[in-house]
Amino acid sequence: MAAGCLRPVPLRLLRRPSQSQATLLSIFSQEYQKHIKRTHAKHHTSEAIETYYQRYLNGVGRNGTAPVLLELANEVDYAPSLMARIILERFLQEHEETPPSKSVINSMLRDPSQIPDGVLANQVYQCIVNDCCYGPLVDCIKHAIGHEHEVLLRDLLLEKNLSFLDEDQLRAKGYDKTPDFILQVPVAVEGHIIHWIESKASFGDECSHHAYLHDQFWSYWNRFGPGLVIYWYGFIQELDCNRERGILLKACFPTDIVTLCHSIA
Repeated sequence: MAAGCLRPVPLRLLRRPSQSQATLLSIFSQEYQKHIKRTHAKHHTSEAIETYYQRYLNGVGRNGTAPVLLELANEVDYAPSLMARIILERFLQEHEETPPSKSVINSMLRDPSQIPDGVLANQVYQCIVNDCCYGPLVDCIKHAIGHEHEVLLRDLLLEKNLSFLDEDQLRAKGYDKTPDFILQVPVAVEGHIIHWIESKASFGDECSHHAYLHDQFWSYWNRFGPGLVIYWYGFIQELDCNRERGILLKACFPTDIVTLCHSIA
């Protein structure tokens, strides 16, 4: 994976002066994904696909156990899992009577033993397990980390004796787009009223935060009122600019929560 694709985030913009390894990994992942999105199209032209496929065939023809696909992905600066998808789709188009569906491709990437060619199955497996930003293995890890932080937030709310409804309870009531937790009794944090809390197990950079504002946070604000977003791995300080409009950012669970009746230490 080429380190040169990353544009450094100025440390002066970070919420905390010293960053954990998890925070730095989150920033790396976000920057790498931006790079992949910018260069995605050039890897999916018909010419590029045919070039990659012929290089794959020539490589495994010389040595079927060598990490041909992984080395090809690194050479052209593309995510290994996405390169594996390109070659798998091209292989199935050549060997199957009907074009493969997206669900079939996804199933084979999750379980390469389903691929009807042992050499390609091994090549795809090597790409999946060596990709730190894309692929089914990374998706599972991200889901587990997100769930872990939601459980942490739930435990902290219970520890502070705050009554809440979680996402599942809200969906059971018919809400289709909800934050992680709605507080049944609003609280104040740093002088701002809070009705809901959203957990984000990632670093809050400009690109992701603006997308969340558009897709989630303002919808929550319209339906439930002002709320709090916790970016557990920190965020760019200048993004915390909507407090007066009703969206507060924090990098940890607040310690100065005030209820209508008393302060919770």
